[in-house]
Amino acid sequence: MRVKINDNELNVEVLGPEGAPVLIAHHGGGGIGSLGEPKATFGPLSDKLRVVVFDARGCGLSEGKPPFSHAQWAADVDGLREWIGAEEIIVAGGSYGGFIAMEYAVAYPDHTRAMILRDTSPDNSNLERAYENARNQDRIEVNWDNFNRYWSGNITDNEDLKQRWAEIIPLYDYEYDPVASAARVEAGIYRFEAHNWCFQHNMPNYDLRKQLPAVSCPTLVTVGRTDWVTPVSSAETIASLIPNAELVVFEKSGHSPQFEEFDHFQDVMRQFLSSIGI
Repeated sequence: MRVKINDNELNVEVLGPEGAPVLIAHHGGGGIGSLGEPKATFGPLSDKLRVVVFDARGCGLSEGKPPFSHAQWAADVDGLREWIGAEEIIVAGGSYGGFIAMEYAVAYPDHTRAMILRDTSPDNSNLERAYENARNQDRIEVNWDNFNRYWSGNITDNEDLKQRWAEIIPLYDYEYDPVASAARVEAGIYRFEAHNWCFQHNMPNYDLRKQLPAVSCPTLVTVGRTDWVTPVSSAETIASLIPNAELVVFEKSGHSPQFEEFDHFQDVMRQFLSSIGI
């Protein structure tokens, strides 16, 4: 459905019964992500939760009125909270969506019941480690000009973004499946303006390390053992800073344990929900 939030139409799907606790999930990949991943990840929880998934402004099938800032994307999450009629939400996000989930918990503590994070980082230092990991791997031969343009937000159009994503996607999984990765590339919706905004405007100043100790909500922090772009060390930092955080490392996963170890990931989330009375 189309929902106008903060003067921008969002593509939104709602799963689960009315009256259940509300979870709002922000997808990863600003400019390359969409609601498909959080729907597959959190949709199974709709037996006990009201799950809201959506394409962020400038992403997927949503309208693209700038800014595509962290503050605006977090405000859109809160607009969805108001629209669905919840006083408190479980906010969730993986990868870049984890940045926005944490920004939400910092900016809207009174409306955050709990938080679920997956393969994300509390600050922009993960990019330094991503470059180092890319230099030290032997899965692909890196085209460094393209690699630099991708991570600095200097993509020229949607097709350029798609091709640059296709070049680096082999780095993301624990075990690389070229057929599955190619299918993911083809299934994507590419919005280069939002991608460029992320890395030109958002990432240079992104650092929540000073604010996270004030986050009081129960938090589940998850990460794949071989994640190259938001590695275990980033998750460990988050878990060390948030007082009421639990860290779970998935030993046979890269950047996507929600898919690579699906059943285990679902069990971990349900155990977390049970621990907070859901």
